[in-house]
Order: sequence, then structure tokens, then C-alpha cells
Amino acid sequence: MSNPLARRGFLVGGAVIGAGALVTACTSNEPAAQPSAAAAPSNAPAAGNGNDTPGEKVVIGFSAPAADHGWIAAIAKNAEAAAKQYTDVEFKPVEPTNDINAQISAVESLIAAKVSALVILPNDGQQLNQIARRASDAGIPVVNLDRVFPDKLSYRTWIGGDNYGMGVAAGHYIGKRLKDKGVADPVILEIQGIATLPLTQDRSKGFADALKTYGFSVTAQQDAQFTVESGTEVAGNLLQAHKKIDAIWNHDDDQGIGVLAAIKEAGRNEFFMVGGAGSANAMRDIQAGTGVLEATVTYSPTMASSAVRLARLIAQGKGMSDLVENEVPQSITLASETITKENVAEYLPLGFES
Repeated sequence: MSNPLARRGFLVGGAVIGAGALVTACTSNEPAAQPSAAAAPSNAPAAGNGNDTPGEKVVIGFSAPAADHGWIAAIAKNAEAAAKQYTDVEFKPVEPTNDINAQISAVESLIAAKVSALVILPNDGQQLNQIARRASDAGIPVVNLDRVFPDKLSYRTWIGGDNYGMGVAAGHYIGKRLKDKGVADPVILEIQGIATLPLTQDRSKGFADALKTYGFSVTAQQDAQFTVESGTEVAGNLLQAHKKIDAIWNHDDDQGIGVLAAIKEAGRNEFFMVGGAGSANAMRDIQAGTGVLEATVTYSPTMASSAVRLARLIAQGKGMSDLVENEVPQSITLASETITKENVAEYLPLGFES
């Protein structure tokens, strides 16, 4: 197995699950190592596999939020790159937007165009649930990417990261480090993304549950909206409010740029920090080992490549080659891995640029 991540996961149709992301095609048994998600993966499907042989021509519609930070930008690049690997796929993206009504209108246009399948990363699963249901009712299979629609009848397959698992991974890293240091009553801060999103709430619950096993709890929690600017502001406020800190978990490496800037400006280094998502920026900081960032937990945008490949299989009536079943699964959850200085070199090729 050429990819080092495969040593810690298992294959479902050639995709490594348990390594933080489906890092290659859904059908190949010998995945090739991928470059940075910022550059989008370029590995072509392996030859000789029945599912990778060109089949019925399909049109895959794609809708996602605007690329206002690195993770979302990498989602779009990965999706487009995956589609280009297949001669039987026509990729039909609509204008990315952070406006709910604009995204609904964009998806409506794809339904009207009678695409073969839809890949949708909604700005908000709850608010876009009805338009996804309309697509499904019209006979267009929907691959729900990341932010889940609450109604299972609104999508054929969901694929996304393990938000609860992210929190668990971060909580165990912080809890063990503090226990090993002999800290009895630590000050632990949590900087969330968008607090109202279910994914954020799942991350926070996983974090709290993991910390509880060490007898610890979160001292203060504040959301930073997944932006660099808010990251700087929120971190600055928390640093002022807490004269001594033992550990920080920041949910998102994109907003982490702002968080780290505020920490540097304040001249604070008595604590350590764990990030979230696995950006290349964060990994390089971890590799250098010169700052407070010691680890990050994965939530890889390579999931968009897998979503497009799943949409192709579903539209062509195919299953995943390594599974006995004839159909693509209804739900695929990608595991969250902890990246530290010890293993960062293995994960860096999968990082996205913030």
C-alpha cells in the first residue's frame, strides 16, 4: 500500500477510512498518494477496475458556499478535480454563495436542468433541506456533503467528517497532556466555529465528553465564525480575560491564523494549543515546533473528491467494488486523526492552504 495513511485505516472501495478522509477514488484498490488539497488531487483512477471504466454519461451538479476560507476553497477544487478524472462525467457547478436564498435558487436551476446527480454542501442543512428534498422527489439522487440535511429523504448518501470525533480527539490529546504534566485544575479554553451549527455543537460535545474522562472541563468557550478576523478578536478577548491558560482547542485552522496572531501579539506562551481540520499552515507550524500549536485534528476537504465519485457511481447504478452490497452506502463518516510533530510529515501532502 503506497499511502502511509492506509496503515492506520481500512479500505472501502479503495478509500482509506479511519485516516481522516477518503483519500482516493471510491473504486481503486491501490490508492496513490495525493498532493496538497489546495492544489487539488490529480491522481487518476486506477486502470482495470470495472467501476473506473467509462460508462453511461452523467451530469453531476455541484453547489457549495463561497470560498471565503481555505477549507471551502479546497472543497471546490477537490470536487472539480475528481470530476475531471472521468470522461463520462460532465461537472456542472453553480455559483458558490453564502446567501441561503441564492443557494436555493442555484440548486433549483440544477433541478430544472435535470442533472443526473447532485452534490450539495449546504450553507445550513436545516434551511436547505426542502430544496434537497425537492431534488430527491424529482428523482435526482443527492449526495449530501458535510453539513447534513435533517430529513434522510432529502439525500441518497451523506459523506462527511466526524465532528464529534474531532472533539474527542482534541479532548483526549489535551486531557492526556495535562494529566502527564500533573495539572490538577487546568484552565482550558475552547474557540468554536459557528456556534449555531450542529457540526460545531457535535465538536463541542465530543470535546467535553473526552475531557470528562480526565476529570476536566472547559473553562470558557466562545465562537469565532470560522474567520481569521473573528479568530483574532475572540482570542484577544479570551487572553485578556484569563491571565493564566493551560490549553486551548481552536475548532478551525483557518480561523486559527487569527487566533495565533492574537497569541503572538499578546506574547503569551505558557499554554499549548490544538487546532482543527488539518490545514497545511497548521501542519507547518506543528512541524517547526516553535510556537504554541502542538497538534491539529483532521477534517479533510478531500471528502469532496469522494462525494463526486460517489455521485457518479450512484447515477450509473453501481456499488463500491470492495463491498459485497450492490449499492453505495447511505452514510459514510470519515474518522478524525490527531496530527502531531511525530506524524505530521505523513499528513502534510493532504493539507489545504488557509
